[in-house]
Amino acid sequence: MNEAEWLEAIQAGNRRALARAITLIESTRPDQRHQAVNLVAQARRMATSGIRIGISGVPGVGKSTFIERFGLLLIEKGHKVAVLAVDPSSRISGGSILGDKVRMPDLSAHANAFIRPSPSAGSLGGVARRTHENAALLHAAGYDVVLIETVGVGQSEIEVAKMVDFFLVLMLPNAGDEMQGIKRGILEMADCLVVNKIDQPDAAAVNRALNDYRSALSLMRPRFQGWQVPVLPASGLQGTGLEEVWSTIQKHRDLLQKSGLWQQQRSDQAAYWFGQDWATALLEALQAHPEYGDFQQQAFAAMQNGGSFSDWIEAFLGHFCQTDHRAKS
Repeated sequence: MNEAEWLEAIQAGNRRALARAITLIESTRPDQRHQAVNLVAQARRMATSGIRIGISGVPGVGKSTFIERFGLLLIEKGHKVAVLAVDPSSRISGGSILGDKVRMPDLSAHANAFIRPSPSAGSLGGVARRTHENAALLHAAGYDVVLIETVGVGQSEIEVAKMVDFFLVLMLPNAGDEMQGIKRGILEMADCLVVNKIDQPDAAAVNRALNDYRSALSLMRPRFQGWQVPVLPASGLQGTGLEEVWSTIQKHRDLLQKSGLWQQQRSDQAAYWFGQDWATALLEALQAHPEYGDFQQQAFAAMQNGGSFSDWIEAFLGHFCQTDHRAKS
């Protein structure tokens, strides 16, 4: 199918076509990338509304349970909800379990929900390489709320904040030293912290966690003027606190839209991901050069003897441009 046929089928509610289109976008085959880029470009022009919410948290915090109950709440309010769930890939086999549909049985079975698990495939930042493009496609398909679940909080897992409108981080109430359970970078990028699993019997641990995070956040400069990052209690298992979470997201959206920061953030994110894709395409082009491997081996041998890394890069780029020019002429 061409791009127009893809989008026509997707907008008509063809879930099979939507799944196949996401597979096309995630494909690493060079011959499919051109069509994928055109498809995403058209989808972005068609998707004029919608909100993207990133959800991250430490392992065992209950992300899947929280997302399922939160997604069902939003559907009750008349929204169509899509979940892009990223699972870690094995560094040895490259495989991934992709078990999020199993962990969200009620949401995955709902007619107004769409869940797509994707392998991280070695990508840093807790998200898959094409997650931001998939979100645009889902908006074009009519899903006005896209929830992006990351692999889990780590030193590099703030990449999701660069593709969403609202970044929510889940934390446990009894994880020991609360401030050691989360990196400063996460605190600086979060738009809201939610202490999950407050249904557990230790009420003192819940209150201690809430106070610790509120104290820590009060010492940090807010990402947006007029927005103080809230710390909210919730239970994904029981569904408590989720109304306040959604209300907080709406307040954040209203603030950014009124100030013009909403569109500015979207524009900055588009520029960032263009830069990432541009750099990746250049690297792939260089690696495809027939003499890439030889240059790399020679450069490494030279480095072992104290050679200049920059000189070898400059030499290879010059050789690459000359051979590419001769091939075209």
